[in-house]
Amino acid sequence: MADTALSALDRQSVRKTLTSPKLLKTEVLAGLVVALALIPEAIAFSIIAGVDPRLGLFASFTMAVTTALLGGRPAMISAATGAIALVIAPLVASHGTDYFIATVILAGFFQVLLAVAGIAKLMRFIPRQVMVGFVNALAILIFMSQVPELLGVPWAVYPLVALGLLLVFGLPRLTQAVPAPLVAIVLITAITVVAGIKVPTVGDKGEMPQALPTLFIPQVPLNVETFSIMAPYALAMAIVGILESLMTAKLVDDITDTPSNKTRESWAQGVANIVTGLTGGMGGCAMIGQTMINVKASGARTRISTFLAGIFLLALVLLLGDVVALIPMAALVAVMIFVSIATFDWHSITPRTLRIMPKSELVVMLVTVATTVATHNLAIGVVLGVLTATVLFARRVSHLVTVDRQMAPLDGVEAVTYRVEGALFFASSNDLYYQFQYAQDPQTVVIDLSGSHIWDASTVSALDSITAKYERLGKTVQIQGLNPASQDFQDRLSGQLGAGH
Repeated sequence: MADTALSALDRQSVRKTLTSPKLLKTEVLAGLVVALALIPEAIAFSIIAGVDPRLGLFASFTMAVTTALLGGRPAMISAATGAIALVIAPLVASHGTDYFIATVILAGFFQVLLAVAGIAKLMRFIPRQVMVGFVNALAILIFMSQVPELLGVPWAVYPLVALGLLLVFGLPRLTQAVPAPLVAIVLITAITVVAGIKVPTVGDKGEMPQALPTLFIPQVPLNVETFSIMAPYALAMAIVGILESLMTAKLVDDITDTPSNKTRESWAQGVANIVTGLTGGMGGCAMIGQTMINVKASGARTRISTFLAGIFLLALVLLLGDVVALIPMAALVAVMIFVSIATFDWHSITPRTLRIMPKSELVVMLVTVATTVATHNLAIGVVLGVLTATVLFARRVSHLVTVDRQMAPLDGVEAVTYRVEGALFFASSNDLYYQFQYAQDPQTVVIDLSGSHIWDASTVSALDSITAKYERLGKTVQIQGLNPASQDFQDRLSGQLGAGH
């Protein structure tokens, strides 16, 4: 029902945009700006992967168009990405382009299977501070990716970048009729062409394709050996792609205050990679930089902008390749620096936030940021961030378990009652064994668990060990106060695990 409601809301939004000249203009111009920003990125990522630039450009076209039609997150941009290029580059070097394209197709199938298996539901286990770290790390990486464009270049690049920054930051204060990044790109291009200023351009990144992408069937042996070569790369690509796409989708959800269907987005990414591979593209996933240009800088809100970004990209490189080649990299650098500044969560590092935020939460954010920046891999950063948060949470919760010992007669017999309160799981139950005074206690021991909950087999094993030790001392143990779920857990596993002490 929820998925149906989201689809209906999405269709309503598209219809409203198509019937409103103002909203449609925003989507069209946003798509054009994103297309212009995608071209040098796609070429650069192709070079990282070690393949022809056309594979990156074709991938950006097919990924954008396919996810626009099938995806669950409106206004999100998917295209060829650096993360995918880094994962797949070793295979290109060792086995060539055909194995590479076959792996892209296999990764797409893996993504569809992961989507069907419910991988999107795992998003709820990603803590907020990991998300903040993800966003901040991405902002840093976007900025760092522009630094090479500012080193060893003609002096004219710097005033052009400064002019671009002035336009993208200042123009929205005067008018939002036209996206500021588009104005910056057009104006700076015009200045360099008219004045004859020699600076690095998009054309310096690589040649533009001269024809439409066509069906491409990779020539690889269809056997188990081939699968064993491709599968590790395909699985890594599938997981990295889905993780980055879902994290980006969640970020757009927060920015636009609208929900999206993460399961649909997951399998749409898979289908898009299958289509991309079959048309000779290098594969990809969601791009947060271009997504921020689309959503934040340009104000797009529907899948129309995503679809047009792909169409515009193909039209620009095929029909206006010579013109696009004239765009100075300085203009695009200014736009991407703006995106990095706008993406960074500045509130997360204000003195007040740092003062009141629990140290464990800050550690999680810093681990996510540091790992991501060090490895240039958002997936590794997020996974380590989640693991850090899990460990710190387990450590914090384990200290919330208390054991209170009270001497009180039971049915006229001397007895001791241990009242245990808190969540009992592997981190807290391991210490539970040492909270009892076995030798000093009377013959009857009561363990009252009415204020606690058994979460795992480690706790049952710990209780078995406690009971076994008392029995070796000739004492009787009564466990009482279990809630129904804990009682069921205890009944099923008690005596079946072996004593741990």
